[in-house]
Amino acid sequence: MGEEYDYSKENVLIVDDEVETGKDVKNLLSNLGFNADFISNGKDALQELRDGKYTFLITDIKMPELDGIELIKRAKREAPDISIIAVTGYDKDYTYMDVVHAGANDFISKPFKVDEIEAKIKRILIERRIRDELAKLSITDNLTGLFNQRHFYNRLKEEIGRANRLKHPLSLIFLDLDHFKDYNDRYGHLAGDEMLARCGMIILSNIRENVDTAFRYGGDEFAVILVEADTNITQNISARLNRGFEENEGGVTASIGFATYSEEMDENDFVALADNSLYQRKERGNS
Repeated sequence: MGEEYDYSKENVLIVDDEVETGKDVKNLLSNLGFNADFISNGKDALQELRDGKYTFLITDIKMPELDGIELIKRAKREAPDISIIAVTGYDKDYTYMDVVHAGANDFISKPFKVDEIEAKIKRILIERRIRDELAKLSITDNLTGLFNQRHFYNRLKEEIGRANRLKHPLSLIFLDLDHFKDYNDRYGHLAGDEMLARCGMIILSNIRENVDTAFRYGGDEFAVILVEADTNITQNISARLNRGFEENEGGVTASIGFATYSEEMDENDFVALADNSLYQRKERGNS
């Protein structure tokens, strides 16, 4: 049985200088459940694509002023993640490789049936899902489900750039589990892995959902990037994290250090400041 897709999440822009053909395609896709719009020329289509709402572009190749090949190239520059199907006529002046090199995912020849174009869209959706899953795996720690250290540095660099542009505060929390080696030695590595996973859940449940981002930095170390968070907010979240670990019955506690970003820092300075704060608190028993 084929996999079901929620087409209502897909916004499709159809571009064709043959108005009746374009409207027919729009109606076909709308009846399947897609959010479909139609535009009759490439220049207007390019302007619409700049809003970033479209997930699919279905464009005729042979059009006046701005042809489909050039539209595809520009669309990929404006919206790199958009999926594109090129539509060719009987003459087939363009090959599969022509449209793929321009940036399209696939092409279809006129006239086509609704099941043909649906099949091509489904294939693209499957490929997109697989690509997204692989991308997620590459930045996720498989034990805790948190993001990994690799993604931490990429995300930190992005957030520093954003903080500088928007003049918003940015803070960073580092956590290190207390006496985790002793816990591993006493209960075994399997129990230690279960405890690390539980610690990941404690962190997620005590930071701001969809605002802050948690990472397994390595071993028994964790990090949290707090956007639009000044020192006061960071102290409050640190206190929540402390309470969360203290209530972790039969588990381990954590030492917590933090730093707030200032413009003279680079990412290494920022990390070093938070790491030094953690070290100092660990030395004095997280007091």
